[in-house]
Amino acid sequence: MIRIFNDPEELSWAGAEIFTAAAQKAIDEKGKFTVALTGGSSPAKLYALLADPENAQKVDWKKTFVFWGDERWVPVTDEKSNAGMAMKTLLDAVAVPKENIFPMWHDSLKPEQQAAQYEGLLREHLGQDGVFDLILSGMGDDGHTASLFPGTAVVKEKTKWVDAYYLEPQQMFRITLTATLLNKARQNVVLVFGQNKAHALKQVLFGSYDPDRYPSQLLKPDAGELIWLVDEAAAGELPSDTKQIPE
Repeated sequence: MIRIFNDPEELSWAGAEIFTAAAQKAIDEKGKFTVALTGGSSPAKLYALLADPENAQKVDWKKTFVFWGDERWVPVTDEKSNAGMAMKTLLDAVAVPKENIFPMWHDSLKPEQQAAQYEGLLREHLGQDGVFDLILSGMGDDGHTASLFPGTAVVKEKTKWVDAYYLEPQQMFRITLTATLLNKARQNVVLVFGQNKAHALKQVLFGSYDPDRYPSQLLKPDAGELIWLVDEAAAGELPSDTKQIPE
């Protein structure tokens, strides 16, 4: 499903509504809510909305378990850290227990070791089915999602849930959930806004299937729901009557 909004503000409000509804549903049904957060600039407004007391009180944060979809291999205190950004904009402002927060960083492990350990942690909390209640994702102007970048080997990973690798163009290690795990979620919400994303979004949704070039095309849920939240600028190259992702 694709939903188009006038601007990032409206888009973020929609994301906040989906988040709180998913949390309430999961906690009502099984007593806990598992969510993977995203980084970059896209979710900043969404996190601020969730941290606002009016919205924050809609979520039982003590029963919420927070993970990440991907991370740069930097300490949480680094300004490039996805976890650090989420701490500042959301998690420090709500009553989620520290022991329920699982950044993708460990100062005494190598990236590959952390990836393996993180997968074990996910299997412990999600079970062998590996189903998150909600995954928040973004999409870059090159069509990447999480740390699944064009032309990288991780795009073809079929077995691991979590992988780590050195991204040469950025000269740094990245750690990421793989498409295998992303596609297991009950809901995967992808936030896309800005004119610079328009061409990639058109190719991801309507272009020839080429995930090596546009890794976001790998998002094909096993049984859950994939929701694209898009602003008008990012939707600029889509057909005017676009309402949902084609089969």
